[in-house]
Amino acid sequence: MNKKAARAKEKPQGKKKTGVKPRKHHMPSVVGAHHGTLALDSIDIAGYNLEVSDEDGFVGDRASQTAFRKLLDAWRKRYRETGREDPLGDLPSAQLSKKVLDRALHSKSSTDAGDMVRGAIAEFSVELTDVIERFMRQKAWSGVQRIVIGGGFPESEVGELAILQAAALCQVAEIPVELARLRHEPDDGGLIGWVHLAPPHFVEHADALLALDIGGTNVRCGIVKFRRDKAADLSRAKVVRRSKWRHADDEPSRTALVDELVAMLADMIAWASRHGIRLAPFVGIACPGLIREDGSIARGAQNLPGNWAADTFHLPTALREKLPVVGKEATQVLMHNDAVVQGLSELPFMRDVKRWAVLTIGTGLGNASYVNKGPRAQPAD
Repeated sequence: MNKKAARAKEKPQGKKKTGVKPRKHHMPSVVGAHHGTLALDSIDIAGYNLEVSDEDGFVGDRASQTAFRKLLDAWRKRYRETGREDPLGDLPSAQLSKKVLDRALHSKSSTDAGDMVRGAIAEFSVELTDVIERFMRQKAWSGVQRIVIGGGFPESEVGELAILQAAALCQVAEIPVELARLRHEPDDGGLIGWVHLAPPHFVEHADALLALDIGGTNVRCGIVKFRRDKAADLSRAKVVRRSKWRHADDEPSRTALVDELVAMLADMIAWASRHGIRLAPFVGIACPGLIREDGSIARGAQNLPGNWAADTFHLPTALREKLPVVGKEATQVLMHNDAVVQGLSELPFMRDVKRWAVLTIGTGLGNASYVNKGPRAQPAD
């Protein structure tokens, strides 16, 4: 099939939440706020969890960290078919650490290992460029001027090279968009974004909030200080304590994962109390998928253990019922898409453009797009 015909078969999905009915037996856990909100005071979330498909499936699946590992596996297979021993060893690419792959780029004992990794990088950068070009044709991404790349993949040298090559390919293809790296550590970005999503009264009357970032491989839990005394626009918000659990290694059930989330949060609450940090009675949860206003997941959480879109499962309620109180109040819980939250960690630094977006390259490919409200301002330092 030629490229023109393939494009004609693309089916954009998930740009809007119209048609996704809230479930009556679950209600938002914070008065005056909604899970998965699309409108904030200074910005509109134009779309997230965008799914563009063609005859081969969702195009975004070709630009995830999982996809990169599959490309590398293909290079290694071709190498072994020549009768030579694989310089990257016997482990499948999915089990090779980022450090191993980064070292392969500079290996003096085997230039073949570096060549294979660079070959996979080159192929992946083409796929990423194609995903960007196709997303830019969708209504929710129309006019996007800058794309921030986040997720775990870019924090490695391999990921960095892939993004640089994709940026160069976008320029050659005359795709009118700038690629930028997330300025925070990826482990922090998915937590910091909650300072812009939390109801303002929590931010005004406390020092910090609790946040969770649930991915297909890892869970991150942290305390985010607002630091409004240093920057009123929250551009100096900072994660002051963070824990990380690679749940993919333990393969927990959904129930066991929820229990561990509660334990991680309880540990953070105790630590904040010991260090005199006034926590807001609030938890922000970032997770993959399309989030209904009632906090249930419509779709897109297939990389998480168990069925997170089941009618009988409601994560905000499950956490709220088990968490200890913060101060004298019961802890309130809100949930939003993980790409949305990670992108919003960049909000104070995106005031020089009208439309911008985020791609999070992790186990899957997350995405969100934004439209700033009001006049443009100079980006924060």
